Amino acid sequence: MPGGRLTHENRRQIASWLAEGLGYAEIGRRLGRPTSTISREVARNSAAGGYLADHAQHSAGRRARRSGPVQAAQPPADGEPAESVRGFVERFAALLAGTGLPRMPARVFVCLLTTGPGSLTSAELVRRLQVSPASVSKAVGYLEAMELVRRDQDTGRRERYVVGDDVWLRALVADTGAHAEVAEAARHGIEIFGAGTPAGLRLERMARFFTWISGQMNGGGLTEAAAGDALTVVAALVHAARPLTADDLAAALDWPAPRAAGALDAIGRRPDLADPLAVERAGHGAYVITPRADRLSPAQREALTVGPRPDCQPASRSS
Repeated sequence: MPGGRLTHENRRQIASWLAEGLGYAEIGRRLGRPTSTISREVARNSAAGGYLADHAQHSAGRRARRSGPVQAAQPPADGEPAESVRGFVERFAALLAGTGLPRMPARVFVCLLTTGPGSLTSAELVRRLQVSPASVSKAVGYLEAMELVRRDQDTGRRERYVVGDDVWLRALVADTGAHAEVAEAARHGIEIFGAGTPAGLRLERMARFFTWISGQMNGGGLTEAAAGDALTVVAALVHAARPLTADDLAAALDWPAPRAAGALDAIGRRPDLADPLAVERAGHGAYVITPRADRLSPAQREALTVGPRPDCQPASRSS
């Protein structure tokens, strides 16, 4: 079975596929095993005549009798991991690498994630992954920057690398803050390049996207009541069709002044609340409602401002 010991039939298949000229990676894929398992098997059991399945099976039986009962897959913290564990670490690390995490940090992270106590020393990682101490150090630094791993000291004052139980919450908070910063930087860029310029439009789309991502990940930091107040302010500005200050809004809506100011602040932090409109400052502390600059192209805005064509005039009503 995949992950267990190679069977006599597995070894016959390896011999046959080697004779056909298949590489270790392809043989491993067909058997559901890591490439390293196949390469070690062939290297350990090859003679002058090449890899011999019967000889390999006999040798494996002798090793098994010497080593006694098969141990559980999970090794001691400072021991060598079982083949099934090594295979899982490599496969899982490859999946994480597909999401953008570099290969070595992915291997170190999965190794820490799957060890019993959730922590290992540098020496233990080097032994388990069969890599250099420098590779481990660099990978741990990368994972620390992402807040996926932290450093602790054990009773022997050895430094241990730890994957905490709250690792995903901390990673989520870090990502959410980064997304919010990107959105804020994009909005600052709009002020520099101008909302109607090509660069400004692209930055506006970027700001809207990262604001939405940040809002989805942490709920935008708004309660349902705060989001409702923000929408009420949008409706009030649309209805008034003129600039209004926070005090004007508070008086018209019969709200305390802090409530109106809080609603305007919420819109500033979550511009997507007003989509497809935007609340902008008009000077002297007043706010106005406008269409979002990125919802219409310059050509569309121009077409909408020249008025209807003569043949599109509404028919007059009969008395």
